[in-house]
Amino acid sequence: MASPLRIVYMGNPDFAVRPLQIMLEHNYNVVAVVTGQDKPAGRGKKINESAVKQYAKTQNLPILQPESLKSEDFIEELQKLNIDLIVVVAFKMLPKIVWQIPSIGTINIHASLLPQYRGAAPINWAIINGEKKTGVTSFLINEVIDTGNILLQKEVTITDEETAGTLHDKLQESGSELLIETLELLEAGKQTGINQETLFSNESELKPAPKIFKETCKIDWSKPCIDIHNAIRGFSPYPGAWTTIQKNDTNATLKILSSSYIQENHNYAIGTIVNKNNSIAIATSDGFIQPIEIQMEGKRRMNIHDFMNGFSFEGASIVD
Repeated sequence: MASPLRIVYMGNPDFAVRPLQIMLEHNYNVVAVVTGQDKPAGRGKKINESAVKQYAKTQNLPILQPESLKSEDFIEELQKLNIDLIVVVAFKMLPKIVWQIPSIGTINIHASLLPQYRGAAPINWAIINGEKKTGVTSFLINEVIDTGNILLQKEVTITDEETAGTLHDKLQESGSELLIETLELLEAGKQTGINQETLFSNESELKPAPKIFKETCKIDWSKPCIDIHNAIRGFSPYPGAWTTIQKNDTNATLKILSSSYIQENHNYAIGTIVNKNNSIAIATSDGFIQPIEIQMEGKRRMNIHDFMNGFSFEGASIVD
């Protein structure tokens, strides 16, 4: 039986596709999809459509791509749809004039256990910080990003081998399941939620999840090896933890996409590359990082052993 709710769905990347798909599978009435504008990408500047738009087209859903979320035309278009609910997954911050339109409200599915890891990159930062669990949260959007009343949460375990890529997939599925549970909750008239301020005593207890930039991913070899290893996992497969190596007076960017580590005392200078059995170990403050998968600038991603069949790190060094 189809739900009577009239829903507008907002999202951009691959993470937001599965929640939309599961809503349709459960016969929810998605009256429009809002996604980002098409942009040129890559060397050929080919026009790139968001993952959500690509999927919405296959389902013949009406698609809105406003240049501005505050534009009068867009606001008027939403108002004409007579919507009960807006569902937001991996989109941008909405102006108040938008999230106040639906009769029930606007909800967001966030990839962390709020109030922890508010921000743009919760999946990455949970791994970087060595967390053993994270999860997904549904909440009501308000004026301040990721601070609205919590409706439901679902925990997800972070394994020792987890990367941002594998955790993304787990949270995508859990978030989709949580969305359906949340929609059922709202249909039952339970719309208040839990105030996030009741879940912590002061702001210092909260761990943020700010947007990740290239410099964020640069490896700091002076840190303990467990912290470096976690950063490598947290930035894999994209955008990739990186360092600069120098050989024969030539610098190149080296991404380390997976690793192991050894904690032990040594006399090497931090950042020293030690060649070992068709592999390498890089000295940290308390041990060594052993790259498993790497990507040298201009090359494809490779296992370290395969890479070293055609490249020697002899005489190479880490450049700060």
